[in-house]
Amino acid sequence: MNAPITAELQPFGEEFGPMMMGPFAPVTDELVLDDLPVEGTIPVDLNGVYLRNGPNPRFKPQGAYHPFDGDGMLHAAEFRDGTVTYRNKWVRTQGWLDDDAAGRETHWGVRQTLKGRTDMVLADAANTDVLGHAGYAVATWYLSGEPHRIDPVSLQTVGTGDYVSGPGKGISAHGKVDEDTGELMFFDYFDFAPFMTYSVVDAEGELVHHVPVELPGDRLPHDMGITKNYSILHDLPVYHDEEALQAGRHKIRFNAQMPARFGVIPRRGAADSIRWFEFSPCFLYHVVNCWEEGDEVVMVACRFMPTLDENGTIDEQRTARMIAELGMDARLWRYRMNMVTGETHEECLNADYNIEFPSFNTAYTGQRSQWAYLVDHSPQGLHWTGIRKMNTDTGESAGNWSDGPEDTWYSEPWFAPADNPRSEDHGYVITFAWNTRTERQELQVFDAQTIERGPVARIALPRHVPVGFHACWMKAGHIATWDQPRG
Repeated sequence: MNAPITAELQPFGEEFGPMMMGPFAPVTDELVLDDLPVEGTIPVDLNGVYLRNGPNPRFKPQGAYHPFDGDGMLHAAEFRDGTVTYRNKWVRTQGWLDDDAAGRETHWGVRQTLKGRTDMVLADAANTDVLGHAGYAVATWYLSGEPHRIDPVSLQTVGTGDYVSGPGKGISAHGKVDEDTGELMFFDYFDFAPFMTYSVVDAEGELVHHVPVELPGDRLPHDMGITKNYSILHDLPVYHDEEALQAGRHKIRFNAQMPARFGVIPRRGAADSIRWFEFSPCFLYHVVNCWEEGDEVVMVACRFMPTLDENGTIDEQRTARMIAELGMDARLWRYRMNMVTGETHEECLNADYNIEFPSFNTAYTGQRSQWAYLVDHSPQGLHWTGIRKMNTDTGESAGNWSDGPEDTWYSEPWFAPADNPRSEDHGYVITFAWNTRTERQELQVFDAQTIERGPVARIALPRHVPVGFHACWMKAGHIATWDQPRG
């Protein structure tokens, strides 16, 4: 870690290790900033809000710390007619409110406890993903928690989604929104039968479909995909260590003898309508996009590459540890599932780049898309050294940018379409970038068609944005409060 040791970048000292220091260090207040210094020009046809979620512990943790424990905080950039306003605000989860009343951390983290324990209550931090649905942002959590509805402009927590159902009473970290229908598809998972459920929420936020998904055992899926007619659910060879589970602790196992399975279910299909397709053993953190081609369902994803030992065989323990510690080594991968013949095919689209945390033009969710925007991932967990545009048809890199892979830490880049776009990639890519050498925090805007030319706008912020997880872009026309008075 190259970050200097300053009070701001080490608010809790060294007690909790590097994941609370330097680029990961939490900020201690909530700001609204405009009239920020700009190098270049903010495009006038860029209107909406870039939101990025991530952990930001408010109080000193109880026990060892993992980033999935930290209180969720949204960092947002509102673009409006060539101007930008930055805001940051904690998600007001019940855990945040409990801690606020107590003046200390009252919950435990994933290294100490397990979801469902009542003696050592796990924090549902809402710190992992953020997506736009029914006019509001929705903040979600890694281990499947309550969905928290957020005003995308003010970042005020509006409440929790009342559409969760079933035994888990949660929503997975990653749901998918069909922008044509306004529907939100999500799954929930838990460590008892049936182990998963699948749900559809309509454009008004009402639960309209919910079915159990029976898995062979406890699993730890992270993402899913949708097409116009189907949803794709994951049954992967990653699950709780049985001994740790019985002891009430969260510990991951990877089984190299177990195939990866993808379940294709009609969007509002019955539980028994799901069809399972087997592929080589792997873990997937994140899907790029899915669509249908004739009889085939196609899924493009970032495939986590298992760690090999000196004999070239999969080292299950090291692979599980890498998954748990977010030390990602991923390649762009394409899966095909024939709904008529049952045939499958998988292929690596590009073996050269370790790329993850994908985004694309979400107007194409569930239909064929060509362009994806990802981070170049270093072996160090969550150090994203640059951004890269990929052609998901050919697997070729279509351009990349970095201000210096040793010094720069990027956030998840998101594609924001220009007003009245003329093509899939007519728009901008937005990301936060922190430089540990210069201690300079920027919000960077790229022309999506030529990101290799560097940012068209660099907006300087007066302090760092801590390393986080996922982001999204909400168009002005998709935000319920866009035309309301701002504060």
